[in-house]
Amino acid sequence: MSREVSDGTGNGWSLAAFQQWLSRAATALTGTRINVPNYDPARHGRLVADDPPPVGREVERYWLNAPFAYVSISYDDEENEHRYHVVEPSLDEGERDLLHRVFDDIRDPLLYRDDVSDDPTDALREELRQRLEEYGVDVAMETFYRLFYYLHRSFLGYGKLDPIMHDPGVEDISCDGTDLPIFVYHEDYTDVETNVAFARDELDDFVIQLAQRSGRHVSVSDPVVSTTLPDGSRIELALGDEVTPRGSAFTIRKYADEPLTPVDLLNYGTYDDRMLAFLWLCIEHNKSLIFAGGTAAGKTTSMNAVSMFIPPRSKVITIEDTRELSLYHENWLSSVTRERMDDGDITMYDLLRSSLRHRPEYIVVGEVRGEEAITLFQAMNTGHTTFSTLHADSVQTVINRLENEPINVPRPMVQSLDVLSVQVLTRSGGERVRRAKAISEIEGIDQRTGDLDYSNTYSWDGTADTFSRNNSELLEEIREEQGWTRAELVREFRNRRRFLTYLQEEGITDFRRFTAMVNKYYADPAEVVDTIDDAAVTVDTDQ
Repeated sequence: MSREVSDGTGNGWSLAAFQQWLSRAATALTGTRINVPNYDPARHGRLVADDPPPVGREVERYWLNAPFAYVSISYDDEENEHRYHVVEPSLDEGERDLLHRVFDDIRDPLLYRDDVSDDPTDALREELRQRLEEYGVDVAMETFYRLFYYLHRSFLGYGKLDPIMHDPGVEDISCDGTDLPIFVYHEDYTDVETNVAFARDELDDFVIQLAQRSGRHVSVSDPVVSTTLPDGSRIELALGDEVTPRGSAFTIRKYADEPLTPVDLLNYGTYDDRMLAFLWLCIEHNKSLIFAGGTAAGKTTSMNAVSMFIPPRSKVITIEDTRELSLYHENWLSSVTRERMDDGDITMYDLLRSSLRHRPEYIVVGEVRGEEAITLFQAMNTGHTTFSTLHADSVQTVINRLENEPINVPRPMVQSLDVLSVQVLTRSGGERVRRAKAISEIEGIDQRTGDLDYSNTYSWDGTADTFSRNNSELLEEIREEQGWTRAELVREFRNRRRFLTYLQEEGITDFRRFTAMVNKYYADPAEVVDTIDDAAVTVDTDQ
């Protein structure tokens, strides 16, 4: 690696090297400013080594934070497991000493800088440049950016965890204690051990920093905190070893900046086009839905995706305890609960009661767990369209949870629910997949038995990984409400299936573009259908 430090006597870079790096360095004795151009991989040296994985054979490699960090995913044939190896810039002894020095000298100026309007990254780069000038050192461009990377990682990122936080394929990150490897849940490789671990003191400090970053306090006397990071990621923290004997621990459920769309659900095989066309008609015609499933089944993701079918300009209110929902909707009010404040909590129940005064047409609740469910079902009974999620793995389990402690929704109120979608995280074809196990219609109370009746409109066959369909009373109800003939209902259903298939073939998965296309369909369905006809998109006639 090319690196040299000037001692102020003229020793250092040659004239050729000085010209090559565009006069980027000078000593404080001469008063010349260090010029720091943006890193250019075509001109400058590598910042990170190109090494094979330490264990097993590499199956994939990709950048996490180019050009500073990448991941090498390998497979260990002896242990029959994948490994997640983070590779970051390596520092020699002189660079480590220099990093330690600038770290202490930069921290306070960065925290207390006068112009808070400056971009933090630019401010950090400028502080580093100034400190190196003050020291009178002349460093290679690669060294400057290696130092910059670790400073940025510490001050503006997530420290050791920062590269993994940049990985869009990672859904969950968990630390089980001191000196234990971090585990990640990867969308392609499921649970994978990483080469990242925390020593005791740095793990305690990291947990405290995560709490502070989320605006909460964690201490030995109050060691467990459940909160949300500024980017929307959910975190569960435990400080010390009283409640977690192996040391401080944390789990991060990463927030997706770009929410999935119904086209993504099609691509992943979670639903087919018939099911999504059915949900679209239900949403447009004000039918209430609950998405149920176990942990990581994707129920909130699916609810967020199909919420993109809400007609434009409809008043939408979302209520969550941790921010997960993201809509591209003009008339959307987002609200989040507040806990453990001196002037009192603001619960989901409080927000739901308040939301009814905003005269919403659609109310989307992140998850129902307690007393807020009564208010939610009261809203259903008074004409509001509501969507929510519930932790349950079957239709009957959903009904049992709704009717019993601690939710306690009376059975006559439960029948105001129209549609229940149950999702599972399971295995198919040797891979973990998310599938809609059933889409069921709530039919009312059986007068003979007093039980709540339901029927499965769509069901998943796990053996063949296919979906089957039964007759839908709800579609017939929509047909009667709209005054459609049977042929008109079939045509409308088919057009929406063709619309979704068309967007899938066109690769339209960006939620902004998808919502814009749905809005266009609402505004002028005939024009959209003509566009689809020109593209010759066809679907089978089975509803």
